[in-house]
Amino acid sequence: MASASQSLPTARSLSDFVLEGRELVANPMSASFPYSLSIFFPAYNDSLSLPALIEASFAVASQHVEDFEVIIVNDGSPDNTQEVAEQLQAVYGPRLRVVRHPVNRGYGGALRSGFAAATKDYVFYTDGDGQYDVAELELLLTRAQNGQRWVNGYKRKRSDSWHRIVIGAVYREVSRLLFRIRLRDVDCDFRLMRRADIERLSLQSSSGTICAELVWGLESLGLRAIEVPVTHRPRLHGRLSSLGWPRYGRLFVSSVVCCCSASGGGRWQSRNHLRAGSIH
Repeated sequence: MASASQSLPTARSLSDFVLEGRELVANPMSASFPYSLSIFFPAYNDSLSLPALIEASFAVASQHVEDFEVIIVNDGSPDNTQEVAEQLQAVYGPRLRVVRHPVNRGYGGALRSGFAAATKDYVFYTDGDGQYDVAELELLLTRAQNGQRWVNGYKRKRSDSWHRIVIGAVYREVSRLLFRIRLRDVDCDFRLMRRADIERLSLQSSSGTICAELVWGLESLGLRAIEVPVTHRPRLHGRLSSLGWPRYGRLFVSSVVCCCSASGGGRWQSRNHLRAGSIH
C-alpha cells in the first residue's frame, strides 16, 4: 500500500488559506457563504481516497466559507485510515477533526456520529470513497446563500455496474412510493442541511437505510429540498460491498421498521439520539 505521506497536500496546494498562529483558516476576502459550515466524511477503508478528498474540501470551503470545520468519521476501518487521518490532522490543524469508532457501526452509525460531532450552522456530508466531486459543494452553497434549509444533489449519471444501477433504481423508486418521498434521488449522499433541522430528528438506522430515514424525516418536518445535479464518478480505491436483491430486501425492511418506529403523528419525534465516537 502506498504511503499516505506521498499523497498529502503541499504548501502550494494550501495557497487559499491564511495562517493565524498555528491554525490554517479561510481567507475572509474570499468567503461568500454567510453561515458557518461543518463538512464530514464517513470513511471505511478509505485511506487512499481521503488525502485528495480532504484537500478538495479545504479548498472549496476556504473559497466560500469563513467559519468551517472538516470531520472524518473512521468507522472501525481495519486498514490504515486512522493513520492517514491523523497525518492529515497534522497538516490542516484544529479545523480537521477525527471521530474514531473502535468497531464498525455501519453506514448509518457513521452518519449519526458525524451529525453529532458537527458544531456549525450547516452540515454537509458525502462519502469518503471519493465517488462524488467535493468541489461541487460550491453548487450547493450557492443555492443556500439566502438561508435555504436543505440542498440535495442528484446524480447526473450513476457510475456503477449495470446491476447496481438497476437494483438501486428499483429500491429508490419503491422507497419513494411507499414513504411518499418527493426527493428524486434518495440515495445521493451529497447533502447540505441546517444542523438545527437534523437535531429535530431521531435517526435510528445503522445501515444504508439511514438515507431514506433522513430524507423522509426532513420532508416530514415540512422541508422541500432544492435539487442540484452532481457528478458521480467510478470508484478508484477500495472494494465495493456485495450487492444483490436479498441485501436490498433487508435494507427495505429495515427502512420500513425505522420509519415506523421513528414516526409519531406523521412526524419524527423531536429527540436527538445521536451519539458520537471518540473525537480527536
